[in-house]
Amino acid sequence: MDRRPTGDGRRDRVREATVREIHQSARTLLVTKGPAAVTINAVAREMGMSGPSLYHYYASRDALVDAVTAGFFQELADAMEHDRDKRTGAPPADRFLGACRAMRAWAVSHPAEFEWIFASPVSGTQHQPDSARHQAGLRFENVFIDMIVEVWNTRPFPVPELNELPEGLPEQLHAYSRLIDRRLPPEAVHVYVTCWSRLYGLLCLEVLHQMDFVLTDMQPLYEQCLSELSGMLGLTQGP
Repeated sequence: MDRRPTGDGRRDRVREATVREIHQSARTLLVTKGPAAVTINAVAREMGMSGPSLYHYYASRDALVDAVTAGFFQELADAMEHDRDKRTGAPPADRFLGACRAMRAWAVSHPAEFEWIFASPVSGTQHQPDSARHQAGLRFENVFIDMIVEVWNTRPFPVPELNELPEGLPEQLHAYSRLIDRRLPPEAVHVYVTCWSRLYGLLCLEVLHQMDFVLTDMQPLYEQCLSELSGMLGLTQGP
């Protein structure tokens, strides 16, 4: 049987290689010159292509941003999943803390990429459920929330009374609980949101250098936060 690649197969490989080069060129521009430098024409120049040629791959800058952002989300999710999964069989605390530390390690090693995906405005197309960015963002979100669900299913942690929360908050917690197929009740969603907002807030402060006036190393503060969140979640680390 003739197993030589077909013309379509060769074209597909050439296209995939070009897309990878487009993404790498966009990343280089982002890291060296900032988000505003990432344009269709600039990426094309970086590759030695013409702007119109690049439009065969991405119809607009928004489409390019969507794809590049999705790639960054996938990298971040990969890093967290890798650390989590190498601890299979370990206590939930070890898996949770490992993944959270992997999240910080990626963020501080890729500050431009972190800022790009979390501190930049989201275009209208990226809100669409079938967009690459939206799907990759959901994958990242699920890495974090799946660990909270695992902890909850193993041993439910303390939760607040909904009627004691500020007005307007309980209905939003109910809505998100429904969105995630009630894997967490609204009271536990509140704990999840608290955990995420604290970790995300610290990472933003560190990556954007907003605490440089007082702290030269944010890791101890991050570890303190992880310890406090472990207490909220009732986690006990293994040996």
